[in-house]
Amino acid sequence: MSTVDDATGFPGSREVVLSFARAGRPPEEMLEALASLGLTGQAAADFAERVLGEFLAEHSATLGVPGPVPVPAAVGSNGPSTLRVDGRDVRVLFTCLLPRIVLFGNVLSADECDALMDLARPRVRRSTVVDPDTGDSQLHDARTSSSTEFERGATPLLERIERRLATLVDWPYEHGEGLQVLRYEPGQEYEPHYDWFDPAASGAGPLLERGGQRVATILVYLNDPECGGGTSFPDAHIEIGAVRGHALFFSYDRAHAATRTLHGGMPVVSGEKWVATKWLRERPHR
Repeated sequence: MSTVDDATGFPGSREVVLSFARAGRPPEEMLEALASLGLTGQAAADFAERVLGEFLAEHSATLGVPGPVPVPAAVGSNGPSTLRVDGRDVRVLFTCLLPRIVLFGNVLSADECDALMDLARPRVRRSTVVDPDTGDSQLHDARTSSSTEFERGATPLLERIERRLATLVDWPYEHGEGLQVLRYEPGQEYEPHYDWFDPAASGAGPLLERGGQRVATILVYLNDPECGGGTSFPDAHIEIGAVRGHALFFSYDRAHAATRTLHGGMPVVSGEKWVATKWLRERPHR
């Protein structure tokens, strides 16, 4: 039965969104179909995201999809292009609604980037991943970088940066994990993965007890790789280039692929890539 969405007035628009989503067809095909009905541009993208969000909220139990939880707001749709944070004019360079992504410019100064790399350089070791069965860290071929982790607020530099990030995305400082700083050399990468913990995994319990589920990630690029080293979102067909001082934010309101936050650190082709990662939790992290 053809429907008319009272927000758009275009017959069949809601069913187009749902039918394309059920079939797993690419979002650009969905937008083309909406355009054939007369619904185009940002209005079509906003409409599709709202329909899918409402559908998931209504049918999450029967679909086996967890219900949503509050996540950092970052910046709203059609919001300001510049934010004043910790005495800096942070630029809003790019936003995406599904997955929820915001790219910020001028978050860290060149001196802060250099200082963070200098702090991490003597400490970096081969990066690990979380073993979903045990909750312990382990080496894995999917992640070939070197990294080190710091306790939250371990130095004045770290605390200043972490508090700035908390203010930037409007999320309590205490809900953040300590910064992890990573170095990628030529050929190194982090294959596509999710940052949330699978609550069904046998090793999830101890991880979730330390502050609840992860709900957002901030990646701060500390240098400009000569070539490569971007961040990819395969499900959304989006790639973000690594640019010194920029911060990439993305949130996930449930531990499910429906968030479309599958992402990866693309291989460095030449030069090095340095990046700082900040994960945000539902509750205070300890």
